[in-house]
This record gives sequence, C-alpha cells and structure tokens, in this order.
Amino acid sequence: MNASLPDVPEVRVVGLPLLTSGFDLVERLDLAMHLKVHGPLEPMAGEPLARLAEQIALRGRGGAGFPFDRKLRAVADAAIRRGVRPVVVVNGSEDEPACRKDTVLINRAPHLILDGALLAAEALGARTLVIGVTRDSTEASMRTALAERGLGDRRGSALRARVQRNPVRMVTGESSALVRSADGGPPLPPGRKARTSEYGVGGAPTLLSNAETFAQLAVAARIGADRYCRTGLREEPGTVLLTLAGAVTRPMVVEVPTGVPLRYVLQLAGAPVLPQGVLTGGYHGKWLDGVTANEAVISRAGLEACGGALGAGAVLPIGEGTCPLGESLRVAHWLASESAGQCGPCYLGLPAAARGLADVLQGGGPTALEALREVTRTVKRRGACKHPDGSAAFLESTIAAFTDDLAAHVLGDGCGRPVAGVLPLQAEAPPAQAPSGRKLAVDWTLCQGHGLCADIVPELIQLGPDGFPSVAEAAVPRYSEARASRAVRRCPALALRIEEDPTPVTRPALPTALPPGRGRRALGSGRQ
Repeated sequence: MNASLPDVPEVRVVGLPLLTSGFDLVERLDLAMHLKVHGPLEPMAGEPLARLAEQIALRGRGGAGFPFDRKLRAVADAAIRRGVRPVVVVNGSEDEPACRKDTVLINRAPHLILDGALLAAEALGARTLVIGVTRDSTEASMRTALAERGLGDRRGSALRARVQRNPVRMVTGESSALVRSADGGPPLPPGRKARTSEYGVGGAPTLLSNAETFAQLAVAARIGADRYCRTGLREEPGTVLLTLAGAVTRPMVVEVPTGVPLRYVLQLAGAPVLPQGVLTGGYHGKWLDGVTANEAVISRAGLEACGGALGAGAVLPIGEGTCPLGESLRVAHWLASESAGQCGPCYLGLPAAARGLADVLQGGGPTALEALREVTRTVKRRGACKHPDGSAAFLESTIAAFTDDLAAHVLGDGCGRPVAGVLPLQAEAPPAQAPSGRKLAVDWTLCQGHGLCADIVPELIQLGPDGFPSVAEAAVPRYSEARASRAVRRCPALALRIEEDPTPVTRPALPTALPPGRGRRALGSGRQ
C-alpha cells in the first residue's frame, strides 16, 4: 500500500476560514487576489507587535510551541545590545512524510506568510529575509511571490529576500540546520548548540519561526486581537492547520478552531469510527489509544492533557485491521535513516532502537523489551538537535499506547494482524535503513576476537563478554554498506565476509504475521 501524500492535498475548513480564506476562489492567491481577500496590512512597531502575539497566545506551529512574543523580544534585545541588524527566517522545511500544512500554505497562500515575516522584519529593523524550503513546489511558489512583490537578493536593497532550498530530510528542518545552510554550510545541525535569537544567520540575532506562525501573525495584525480571540478557546485562541492521513478515506489539510473534538476532525477525513490508535503531532509525536482519542480536543494543552501532542499538526489514525507495532516499526526505521550521522546516540542509537522493536515483535520476549526501553532512555538529550529526543518519545509512546498488542508479541504468538503500511513514508527512493540484500557473516573458524569490526560497524556488530562478535550474521542496511565492506577488508584474521542475503529485500522489515508458536519458542530460548 502506498500511503504517500501529494504536496497539496484536499483542503477543508471547519467554521470560518482565517488562514485558508480565498481557497474556495482560486488555487493560488497571487498578490492581487491576496489583497482582495485579506486587504492591506499596516506596519507595526516592535513592542505593539510583541503585545499582539502575547494577547493571542501565539506559539510556534512547527512543533516546539515556543511563545512567539518572547522570541521576538529576545531578538530585539540582542540586536540592540550588540548593535547589529537582526535577520528574519521563515522555516518552510516541512520534511515529515505525514505533514503538508505548511506546504499547502506556501503553495496556495504565500503572501500571507510573507506578510507576517515582513511585518516582523520591519518591526525589528531587519534587512535580510530568508525563506527555507525543501520541495520543488514550495520553492517555485515562494520565488514567484517574492517576484510579485519586487523583492530579491540585490545588494543595496532596503530588504534582501531570498529562498534557501535544502534537501528533503528530517534534520534539515531543524532551526540550526537551516541557519547553517543559509550561511553556505551543509544543511545539518552543528555540533555546538547556540540560541538563534543571539547568534543566527551570519552571526546576527535571528527571528526564526515556522511558516504557519508568520501567517497567523499576519491574520491577527489585520483583524486585531479581540476579533482573533473570538475564535477557538480562550487560552489558545484562533485556528490550527492539521494534516490528516493514515487510515482515512480522504487525506486532507484542514483548518479548525481550537477546542473542536478530535473525533469530529477524524470523521471529516473518513477515519474509522473507533480507530485502534491515533498518532498526534507527527513522527516526533505521541500515540493516543482509540478511546482516549474519542475524548480529546484539538489544542496544545488539550492533547497534552490526554497524552498526545499537537507537534507538527499531523493526525494519523490506524484501523483495527493492522498491527500498530508493525506500523510503528516502519516509522522507527525511517527515523533511524533520517539521522544526520553526526552524533553517536542518534546515529547508533536510533538504528539500535528500530532493531530492538523488531526483536520485540519477532518474539524476543521481556529481555528484548527491556533492551528497547534502555536504548530509548540513553539516546535522549544527547544529540546536536531534537531528532533523537523526538524519535525516542515516539517509541516510548508506542510501547505505552498498545499494551495489549505488546503483550501478545512479548508473551505470545503475536497479534496476528498484517502491517498494511497506512502511515505515510517517502516513496521516491528506498530509505537508507532498508535492507540492501546483503549480510555480514563471521567465520568462527578464523575469528580471533580482534574486535576491529565492532569499531568500524558498531551499528551491526557488538562484542560479547568474551570479546568475540555477539552475532554470526547481520543484515546490512543500505547506509552501512560502505562501512561493512571496509570491515571485511580490514579484518586481520580474514574472518568476515559479505554474502547475498537469501531473504527477499522486498519483504517488509516485519513479517505480516508471526508463525504460530514462534514467540513462545523465542521467549523460552533465552534469546538476547
């Protein structure tokens, strides 16, 4: 099943539209149509703009949810203290396969995003605007929008505006990775953490926020805080954009007021009446079981109160006919392949966590489950960015949300349900974590326990208590092929070899159903 999403899926609205105004008239609001729909926008000074953001409780809509007014004031204070002009950056790098809300906004309402960014730039006295994107469609739409406004990256311009194109990778949407690429470096998080509000693009204080955040600011600046706060909850006024995918008949992006029941939004997209589970917030988000999801409301606080997350605004239900742990394993493999390969806890820990979950599902028993829990604990708060933290939170949520299924796999023969592949993943190319069709094998008649192989490919080979490799054979994922070949060449005893794996590489990473009794045999075998 191919569950991939188009760049611009169907768009719906619950109640009166704010961000999606005019979508019923045209496919894309050019500058002329944008002004007809939304009207002109008057500039605002820095402190009134910060007060407006505070009054409407505006938080970043990219996942972290940091208060926008605090970020705006921090950038202004740093710029004044250091005597330098700040920079404004729009993060439109929406790289999760299950998220399309920002992509929809950039493709259909780019000028609403630019309104908010230019409003902030003028209030701060910024002379540089950078818009980060990762897709062909978003790059084309934003370049066209800048041209329609007569903006460009020309020397001597009052405001230099440019589009920064980066690859579609989970880590390229991280704020420090976007800043680094805007400075001409690789689109990867740097090893040293720094506050973007202090030192961002070109070393200047930088206001960096998500595309939807700037669009919300533009709407509020036009209609005022009082009118804006009439929509949604008192504590979290306004609307949110959500991407609905997974086990739905109509994948869509929907604009809804905060406080709307989650079950209503799911019904709108044609989800099962009582889903087995709902992943909220995207692949760095958290699972809700079906009963809890039926009682949840759409808001940051509302979802967090019941164990979910608003996060990146993705809502992904799964039905009763698929194995939830198997679906999560597919995501775990993808998250591992999205590592920047810079930090050990991420580069080594996330593949180990994916293997650990696979081991649990294939009958590894309580020992495998405890090993998985230990791996997820050790990767958190140790990376250069939040990717390992978010991935670990996803895995911990998976274990906590599906206790019955987990027990069936750990203590019995498995749940017996197939893995249907309902959670969207990139389909353009095989993920780096996918099997390569090769395996790394140890010839025990030659191995002398030098341990060099464990240094070269620690993601595949670890040494046991006796100093010898703890596995006889290890499947080689695509991302490890080069290092596996190097380990073979450098083995002093010539005890390593790479063989073709007879297992078809097209087979899912997890069997669609465990053979009867396999879980009990593995549990009784003392497998580690």
